Amino acid sequence: MIDILVAEHQPLVRRGLVATLEGEADLRCVAVVHGAEDVLPAVLSSRPDVAIIDYDLPGPPVAGRLAEKAPACAVMMLSAKPGPAQVRRALSNHALGFMSLSVGPERLVEGLRQLAAGRRAVDADLAIEALQTAANPLTRRELDVLHIAAGGARSTEIADQLFLSVGTVRNHLSRIMCKTGARNRIDAIRIARECGWL
Repeated sequence: MIDILVAEHQPLVRRGLVATLEGEADLRCVAVVHGAEDVLPAVLSSRPDVAIIDYDLPGPPVAGRLAEKAPACAVMMLSAKPGPAQVRRALSNHALGFMSLSVGPERLVEGLRQLAAGRRAVDADLAIEALQTAANPLTRRELDVLHIAAGGARSTEIADQLFLSVGTVRNHLSRIMCKTGARNRIDAIRIARECGWL
């Protein structure tokens, strides 16, 4: 028997996931939560083999904490609007699986069995997209500049926060736009987010 925790904030989706699990002879739902803060305590008390976690679950990210505190529990992330950036982020945060909420129940169930057996389970189309997305060409400092710019800060505010001159910030922004092929800083932020660099 494979024990599973479901962490999903939308009641209808949550019920659908539980109903899917209950329809399988070898899967058992041992815990259901709707917020990120409830995941770790529920995992520690119910000891599931796999945790299905909504990518957009309100609250702090939990996959990394589960890997640290409950390494025996494999994590399957589900997303309503999946993209290559989400896949890379989830896998880099110790999730073993990633699927779209639009997959068929049989594919999800197969993926849960793969995770319970210690193997990865990633939607094939999403995995290909993630692999085809270019590697991050930006330096750590350029990412710092772009991250602050994404919050709406002007060059002077970025300079103040990073203890740089305004000219240095403008040089970083110029290099960022060249490296990303962006028309302006807004476009650079969009590209970086879509690629999962930001």
